[in-house]
Amino acid sequence: MNIVRKDLDKNNAIITVGVEKADYAEAVEKQLRDYRKKANIPGFRPGNVPIGLVKKMFGKQVQADEINKLISDHLYNYISENKIQILGEPLPNITEQAEIDFEHQENFEFKFDLGLAPEFDVEISSKDKVPYYQIAVSDEMVQNQVKSYTGRYGKYEQEETVEEKDMVKGEVLELKDGKVNEDGRKLSDAVLTPAYLKNDEQKALFVGAAKGATIVFNPAKAFDNEAVELASFFKISKEEANDIDADFQFKIEGITRYYDSEVNQELFDKVYGEGVVNSEEEFIEKIKTSIKETLDADSDYKFGIDAREVLVEKYKGLSFPDEFLKRWLLSSNKNLTQEALEEDYPKMIESLIWQLVSDKIGKANDVNVETADVEEHAKKIARSQFAQYGMIGIDEEIISNYAKDMLKKEDTAKGIIERVAEEKIIAVVKEKVKLEVKNTTVEEFNKLFETAK
Repeated sequence: MNIVRKDLDKNNAIITVGVEKADYAEAVEKQLRDYRKKANIPGFRPGNVPIGLVKKMFGKQVQADEINKLISDHLYNYISENKIQILGEPLPNITEQAEIDFEHQENFEFKFDLGLAPEFDVEISSKDKVPYYQIAVSDEMVQNQVKSYTGRYGKYEQEETVEEKDMVKGEVLELKDGKVNEDGRKLSDAVLTPAYLKNDEQKALFVGAAKGATIVFNPAKAFDNEAVELASFFKISKEEANDIDADFQFKIEGITRYYDSEVNQELFDKVYGEGVVNSEEEFIEKIKTSIKETLDADSDYKFGIDAREVLVEKYKGLSFPDEFLKRWLLSSNKNLTQEALEEDYPKMIESLIWQLVSDKIGKANDVNVETADVEEHAKKIARSQFAQYGMIGIDEEIISNYAKDMLKKEDTAKGIIERVAEEKIIAVVKEKVKLEVKNTTVEEFNKLFETAK
């Protein structure tokens, strides 16, 4: 086989792959012999079909398949061995390619268009300035987290008198003319919370009532979104609920009130594990540290966005094989229209610039993603997910097993690998550029993303 490269300009090239009969003849013969063994043709026993008939029936198709496979293998080997950095995939040439006739030709020339990546060096130094937003940990944030923990690890207790946020349980009976309607609706395990009643008068009937008291109320007036709330309260359909307008009596059999946890050793142990925190001061410091870690991660995330913008802007003058790329994008994305392509193409080029820049940064700084990096990132995600449900200080074995299960999913593992690589690239950039530190509050920081939208 003979392969020749012709550069049209710095971003476009044509590769010509010459194929002679000697390159493919042996492989075609082998395939045809295999066909002969397996062919099921009427009038012939399996394996006894004349080879001439097999060639007549399948020869040209087998030849075309073997040539295409041969071309693909050698083309990509040539690109790899010559370290040609291409964009997209090779496309059949449409300007110089001669017509191919598999019926009569024995020797062929196939031409392919290549889109070449621009050649450039990435230089990052303190001359490159990137904003870095340092978010302050406020007392309000700390107190809100304390309140979250005390609320989450509180307890329920039985009370004798109803307050607005209590859960009231009891028996509900339908009334008619002020008396229990023996044929009416009955509910032995009714539950309501006065705070959720829309009607203040109905709510006032319960607040202050004692355990054992009987309240006369009207559910249709009491509940917001009557049909839905009534259906839930009586455990019936919305259609049935539409017919309810009578008064009911509610005999209070139980009053349950939720109390926030006290800030004490019991709370410390529940949140962080036994003996990890031993005083309120340590508890507050632990919370501050945790909040700061989260805010620092947010700061790094925003830095990554800003650093990318700075570097893309720095190298926006790079030249690309635009015509080739648009052709490749349309051929590889069947749902992409020409109109959508033209609209989105500038953003695509920005993404491509960042990809090329980050690849060069990674190679120049020996950035590698190790298995341990991926596993640790998966554990970090696992801890974060558990923390969302207030589960802090989870046993490391549980975290590790959860992370392993995550990485069994191919898409999840691929996403984590890409994220780890991105973080390592950004960390390199952070070390080399000049950080323009901007002290800010979380409220001001969040507005930066609103502005970006």
